[in-house]
Amino acid sequence: MKNLETDVLLVGGGIMSATLGMLLNQLDPTLNITMIEQLPEVALESSAALNNAGTGHAGYCELNYTPQATDGSVSTQRALEINAAFEVSLQFWSHLVETHALPAPNAFINKTPHLSFVRHEKNVAFLKQRHALLKEHHLFSEMQYSDDLKQLKAWMPLMMADRNPDEKLAATYVEHGSDVDFGALTRHMVINLKKQNNFRLLNNTRVLKLKKIKDNWHVGVLDNSSRHSKTINAKFVFLGAGGGALPLLQKAKIPEGLGYGGFPVSGQWLICNNPDVIKQHSVKVYGKAAVGAPPMSVPHLDTRMINGQPALLFGPFAGFTTRFLKQGSLLDFAKSVKVNNIKAMLSVGRHNTDLTKYLLGEVFQTQRQRMQALNEFLPQAQAKDWHLANAGQRVQIIKKCDKNWGKLEFGTEIVTSTDGSLATLLGASPGASISVQAMIHVIERCFSTQIKGDNWQKKMRALVPSYGESLINNKDLLLQVRQRTLKTLKLN
Repeated sequence: MKNLETDVLLVGGGIMSATLGMLLNQLDPTLNITMIEQLPEVALESSAALNNAGTGHAGYCELNYTPQATDGSVSTQRALEINAAFEVSLQFWSHLVETHALPAPNAFINKTPHLSFVRHEKNVAFLKQRHALLKEHHLFSEMQYSDDLKQLKAWMPLMMADRNPDEKLAATYVEHGSDVDFGALTRHMVINLKKQNNFRLLNNTRVLKLKKIKDNWHVGVLDNSSRHSKTINAKFVFLGAGGGALPLLQKAKIPEGLGYGGFPVSGQWLICNNPDVIKQHSVKVYGKAAVGAPPMSVPHLDTRMINGQPALLFGPFAGFTTRFLKQGSLLDFAKSVKVNNIKAMLSVGRHNTDLTKYLLGEVFQTQRQRMQALNEFLPQAQAKDWHLANAGQRVQIIKKCDKNWGKLEFGTEIVTSTDGSLATLLGASPGASISVQAMIHVIERCFSTQIKGDNWQKKMRALVPSYGESLINNKDLLLQVRQRTLKTLKLN
């Protein structure tokens, strides 16, 4: 078949590719953009509602973003960075709503207060210390703390029913938290992109090979339906295929990608099927993770809006599979082991025994044990009201380091070629919530000449008014942009 020519090739039909496509189309409408997705529709893997946490990760409730050191001190820097990054997403989404590129905000985002919840004296002391530190900063100035049972009942009545009045409990509360249906958001952005003359979407299409020839990437693809293959010649390639990004990076064979490996983690939810229970809980409540647990496994009782319908989820419960995608192959993990990353992967296995022990425990959990975990959040929960469902796949980053040969990293990382012609997003949480900032970083690295020009600078500040400024350091700017986004997205 005839080769296709494109300026930008987005591999993967998830939130990252959709965000990058929207940003680039806004910055330069003349760019030809092609998106390929190996499944029949976009947003069916990591971006699908049940395959991610759905929390607008802002550091309000996720206790793993404020780790406590052995000396008792609590670090808040990670929470500040994530909160500021999420504010960037809110600004871009607000612009798209205001310009009617996205529909009414409740089609993808809804106000849902964020709470952190702890039990026992030691954890209560930690949460109180965390609140005191965060509240001093303007990003978290509206966070409330309480260990008063009456206030806790007002914040989360369903969880406080049938509690022992002598139990040591505490919570923090942020009113303007949000629930995001990233699957819906992705689909709406792609719908808008499909209206543009310069955009092409190829579903049921997977990458067979990537090779750089002179100034272009020659990407061999296969149509899963027709079984016809063709080559796409692209000036720039973005690998935003979730867990599938690592194998694609390895196919590209850029020097910057050598040494990277991946550790796949799966998940499961307990989902409530009793409407009377669902309607009694309207907040997101996060607890403390077990020792060795990956960030995606922080326990939470989570109100969600999925495809416009209210839902109540608890979990996720972690597990292990050798697949890199939910609809991937059992051979994914084995095929990812290369000469250049095997030392790092062996080192990670050796130095992460807590994680291995945790995952083994999760894999062999019974339904009764899962209900016991739920009962710590919801004492009156009954097994008949909850069923088990699979969540999504995440591939945590393994990379080389001098000290132990390799290390396991929780988070996201952008890998780009020296010439800026290829970029890859690896990793997981906070992932989708910081998609806008992550894709701006891709643009700054790979479209460095254009983004330094007055035209793109002016457009970027229209898309994200805080662009080029630090919301961590600039209180007045934070208050200004937050007032706008909360109003536009109906989160106030």
